[in-house]
Amino acid sequence: MVSHVSGTARAGAVSGASQGTPDAVEKKQRLLDVYNSYFDSVPVETDEEKHLAFRLRYEVYCVENPFEDPSQNPDGIETDPFDAYALHSLLVHRPSKIVVGTVRLILPRLDDPDVDLPIRTVCRHELLDHDNPRLPRAKTAEISRFAVSKSFRRRTSDDETTVGGYFSEDSDPRRLIPNISLGLMQSIVAMAAKSRISHLCAVMEPTLLRLLARLGIHFHNLGPRVQYHGTRQPCFSDLDELLARAWVERREVWELLTCDGELWPVNPRLANAFQAGSLARAH
Repeated sequence: MVSHVSGTARAGAVSGASQGTPDAVEKKQRLLDVYNSYFDSVPVETDEEKHLAFRLRYEVYCVENPFEDPSQNPDGIETDPFDAYALHSLLVHRPSKIVVGTVRLILPRLDDPDVDLPIRTVCRHELLDHDNPRLPRAKTAEISRFAVSKSFRRRTSDDETTVGGYFSEDSDPRRLIPNISLGLMQSIVAMAAKSRISHLCAVMEPTLLRLLARLGIHFHNLGPRVQYHGTRQPCFSDLDELLARAWVERREVWELLTCDGELWPVNPRLANAFQAGSLARAH
């Protein structure tokens, strides 16, 4: 599938960083600068952009993987009722303007008790059963439909996955990019900040959770693994804690996730605690 974002007005809508071309990338550039030379995180604001997200989801969830029934998703797009209560983002490959990734953030609906986050249909953990400070209902949103185009995906050392790595030669600046999925995580931070969301939950591939942990992005398990689109791990995170720990463990990743603090400034109290090791031991 080849899907393009038309025009140039949307470029840099989320990234807010250097728009330099690949030829201008210097050897010692930050991960943030190199990444934003090749990829752009774009918040979905138009019907055309939403259609591009749904088309990529169809390819990943209906064609490449038997997660959703193609007959229930006509016209080559994949949607469900939760799309009406979600924010969506695209990951665009700058040189080609091809959409290579998408993710959505399903927001809480406190005004409608009949609408709940989908994680609660597959996980009955006590933190999900009632409102509480560790996972406050009004401030918790669910990461969903986290996917990367097959053309930008590779087989990991563990399993096939719907997220992707990025190969390049040693002389290529792109070697500094540990995984293109970081742009989708940047989109999640941006959508959470826009919606005043403080906590995230998800039902994730164990492979993705291991990858994120290696990059300094840590989630907490919510009970045992479940069977949903394959084996998945329900999990959650306090965004302040997640980003403060990333700031300590992988500063270059934190810069990318937060656009160097523009999207989400680091919490100094939590960062100091992680530096001292007290919070890391507690988790």
